[in-house]
Amino acid sequence: MHIADNVAIVVNDGGLPAGSILPDGVTLVDRVPQGHKVALTAIAKDAVVLRYDVPIGYALKDIPAGAWVHERLLQMPEARALDNLPKATAPAWNAEPLTGFTFEGYRNADGSVGTRNILAITTTVQCVAGVVDFAVQRIKEQLLPRYPNVDDVIGLEHSYGCGVAIDAPDAIIPIRTLRNISKNPNFGGEVMVVSLGCEKLQPERLLPPGSIPLQANEALDVVCLQADKHVGFMSMIDSVLASAVPHLERLNARRRETVPASELVVGVQCGGSDAFSGVTANPAVGYCTDLLIRAGATVMFSETTEVRDAIEQMTVRATSPEIADAMAREMAWYDAYLGRGQADRSANTTPGNKAGGLSNIVEKAMGSIIKSGTAPISGVLSPGERLQHKGLHYAATPASDFICGTLQLAAGMNLHVFTTGRGTPYGLAEVPVIKVATRTDLARRWHDLMDVNAGRIADGEATIEDMGWELFRLMLEVASGRKKTWAEHWKLHNSLVLFNPAPIT
Repeated sequence: MHIADNVAIVVNDGGLPAGSILPDGVTLVDRVPQGHKVALTAIAKDAVVLRYDVPIGYALKDIPAGAWVHERLLQMPEARALDNLPKATAPAWNAEPLTGFTFEGYRNADGSVGTRNILAITTTVQCVAGVVDFAVQRIKEQLLPRYPNVDDVIGLEHSYGCGVAIDAPDAIIPIRTLRNISKNPNFGGEVMVVSLGCEKLQPERLLPPGSIPLQANEALDVVCLQADKHVGFMSMIDSVLASAVPHLERLNARRRETVPASELVVGVQCGGSDAFSGVTANPAVGYCTDLLIRAGATVMFSETTEVRDAIEQMTVRATSPEIADAMAREMAWYDAYLGRGQADRSANTTPGNKAGGLSNIVEKAMGSIIKSGTAPISGVLSPGERLQHKGLHYAATPASDFICGTLQLAAGMNLHVFTTGRGTPYGLAEVPVIKVATRTDLARRWHDLMDVNAGRIADGEATIEDMGWELFRLMLEVASGRKKTWAEHWKLHNSLVLFNPAPIT
């Protein structure tokens, strides 16, 4: 990955057997699986192992040239301290603006733009999830055929709302997350709520006056299951269906219109990562990120533990020292959060990551940060916060796929890009998810789950720039509704998972 590296990864399908001779003359002394590292030179005990010209570990014993370098041979470096970081010192980003690109979207009264036209039913507590699921199926069967311009009806199910320390300081995180998801651009400003009645998270606490725009002379639309008027289960279902009708009518009256690409709000993340993630898919996403920022759009990258070891690369690109300080504060908060649980950043790397060639979180972070491209970082969001301006943002989230996706939804994304090397059927009901495979073998085997094959970069069939432009153009097609992602086609979606660092009572 860099001229100074003393390891490289094997890209060949199936890996390479011992005795294979590399182009620079090094002979493999071990069989090296695909995606795993090989020593390009002899590495002495305690010497640094470099990938991306970054120390990803220190040799626990002498490693000969041509040997397989895996996690059991490496001592992971300590995390970079969060003081004395470089702040806003990167050279000026003089990329030429990208103009003339558009998509067909739904304009909202608050100025945001949706890529889909969805009725979302907000829930205050997990207790109502079964009723809402039953009602959603009835709405789809009985009502939705009357409203052909409405793409879908979904319930915003979650595990929060009661049995929690709702007045604890950190309780604001799940509450504002759910509040802001209810305002996602793909829901057209229509908010209806199903409440149980006795829960701690009362509707007026979740959505207090002024937190959402309402139709003239209308109060917050709430169906309370414990209300005296409900006699029997079907009474509850009938109330939900009746409540849905005016929202469906208003959504159905909306039409797509041509809007500039600057109205895209894209969340990027990776899951089931492997060593190819930082070679093919994530660099392609990073190139596309730069295209989006040049077009005036908004991009969020996240996953705190997966960029923690790249903090210097982040703060140097901040548009101001204050933005750099905000990133460091988010990292420090998360360090303390992990410390309370007697965990650290090393707990992030999964068995699948290691099987795919990622030795530790440092190596994973170097491949993850590339998704953010090279543009200046102009904003930082704490978990559950909503975007306030365009540009490239660091949205602080856990690295868990579904929690990260949930928080990016709350921030206001209208399109999601997800890279994977090991493979995952991840999807979201609320926004389209474009899946990018890091390897051709995965794209071939999961041909009807992966939308883009970035493995062509490693195969020598496409450049990073080629794939970045392909992804950019695909985003415009998907955002316009002219093309569905595979996750949309199969209706695959993960549950919303609210990040709740507060106590459970």
